[in-house]
Amino acid sequence: MLNRRTLISTLAAAAALSFTAIASATSPQSYDAKAFAAAQAAGKPILLHITAPWCPTCKAQTPILSKLEAMPKFKDLVVLNIDFDTSKPLLRKLRVAQQSTLIVYKGKQEAGRSTGDTNAASIESLLDKAI
Repeated sequence: MLNRRTLISTLAAAAALSFTAIASATSPQSYDAKAFAAAQAAGKPILLHITAPWCPTCKAQTPILSKLEAMPKFKDLVVLNIDFDTSKPLLRKLRVAQQSTLIVYKGKQEAGRSTGDTNAASIESLLDKAI
């Protein structure tokens, strides 16, 4: 028979696993050309976030983007992270010179971009262009 402590531990572990599964389902993913092409073909709103682990501006953008992505109006937004240090050919193709660049697409059409922006209102305005 389960005692109260075992039951509470089990329920807490189950809740933590459920939360992890939900968080990972909605979190941004690394850029994949096939995923990008599929999202474009489906006409989905897309955000490409060019980021680097050492970049303080990128670190400032991350919680802002997470909060915005949780908003109902951005529920269909496909977020793809591109590593600035390891994706140079792709960055040349996208005409990106700096990390902390945000590029939004409305289907196959680029709808806007910004670099170095950490203002939540202007980032939200940029994301609005994709929906």
